[in-house]
Amino acid sequence: MPLFIDIHEELPDGATAVDVAHAHQADLAKQDEFGVKYIKYWVDEKDHKAFCLVEAPTADAAMRVHREAHGLVANRIHEVIEGS
Repeated sequence: MPLFIDIHEELPDGATAVDVAHAHQADLAKQDEFGVKYIKYWVDEKDHKAFCLVEAPTADAAMRVHREAHGLVANRIHEVIEGS
């Protein structure tokens, strides 16, 4: 299955790593409906950014999970190939 990294360029004002953790839990609860698997995420609280690693059949399927789970849709999404 394709692997994607999505980039949330500007988290809502005041959003913390704890808030992103709650959003990630909402993604996990919704992901099966779209054949998606959110694997890992990172938060940069200083610059108000978040990054998500996800297996999904399409970029759109990954974005739909975010949209329906919590509404925080990424600004960009890139298909990637994992290296070592």
